Amino acid sequence: MFKKKWLVSLFITATTFITSNAVADSSLLNVSYDVTREFYKDFNPAFIKYWKQKTGETITVNQSHGGSSKQARSVVDGLEADIISMNQAPDIDILYERAKLIPKDWQKRLPNASSPTSSTIVFLVRQGNPKNIKDWDDLVKPGTAVVIPNPKTSGNGKYSYLAAWGYVLKKGGNEAQAKKFVSKLFKNVPVLDTGGRGATTTFAQRDIGDVLLTFENEVNLINKELGDKFDVVYPSSSILAENPIAVVDKYVDKHHTRALAQAYADFHYSEAGQEIAAKHYLRPSLATVAAKHKTEFKQIDLFSVDDVFGGWTKAQKTHFADGGTFDAIYTK
Repeated sequence: MFKKKWLVSLFITATTFITSNAVADSSLLNVSYDVTREFYKDFNPAFIKYWKQKTGETITVNQSHGGSSKQARSVVDGLEADIISMNQAPDIDILYERAKLIPKDWQKRLPNASSPTSSTIVFLVRQGNPKNIKDWDDLVKPGTAVVIPNPKTSGNGKYSYLAAWGYVLKKGGNEAQAKKFVSKLFKNVPVLDTGGRGATTTFAQRDIGDVLLTFENEVNLINKELGDKFDVVYPSSSILAENPIAVVDKYVDKHHTRALAQAYADFHYSEAGQEIAAKHYLRPSLATVAAKHKTEFKQIDLFSVDDVFGGWTKAQKTHFADGGTFDAIYTK
């Protein structure tokens, strides 16, 4: 009798444990880059509400932000992200290359090469544009201080560097001329912050520099927040900055969050997710939402990393690897 009662008690205890765990609140960690902070402040509550309505489950989405490349290395080194959302594919590729956290073909798992949104590099200048900065050539003039984050640690910095290099090539210049141009540009950079947010603080709050190179969504948010202190300048051409995302397989399996993480990734492509992106000046990939917001995004000549540099793998090895072109031209 005692044994039977003990077994019944054990069964009830076990059932209670299983049931309580089945309804326990779940959480995700999204490791992202610097300038998505405001976007995810809106996006995450919208997803949490959507998930609650769909499943009845209350969830938490935690965020980690920093320089894109630095963030990616943190995940490789053990930061257990369920989702990684970056501004360049190489910062997700290394999760496969260095730690096999995701499959090699991760970009095939979601639409548009797993990039739900895009942006581009533009210029933010002081009110009234006192240095009369109109295009890339103005950035290499003596006495013009340009704020760019470090291309070794920041996706923003990489895109700014490649946008300047590509500008020369698109005008008919050769590689030697592009190298000389970018060398002159970085001679005008007074400080290299590790990420885009740090560079924004240097320019907007510490009042260093005449022009900030950063993503279109960042400069629009700064202008919206700080009013008429700054002007946005669109160069004649710039680079297409795609913003890829990926479910981190090793960690979602460890955390038992795969279904939740996949739904979170998919929500980026939903009409609601794309509308939030457009609100934060990220260029949406969903055609219906893009058409709605067409007038809000200036149409300029955009070139991709694939078009001009032969893809990210080649660009990374040539320009940003240790001993690469950037190390050769930046001597400060």
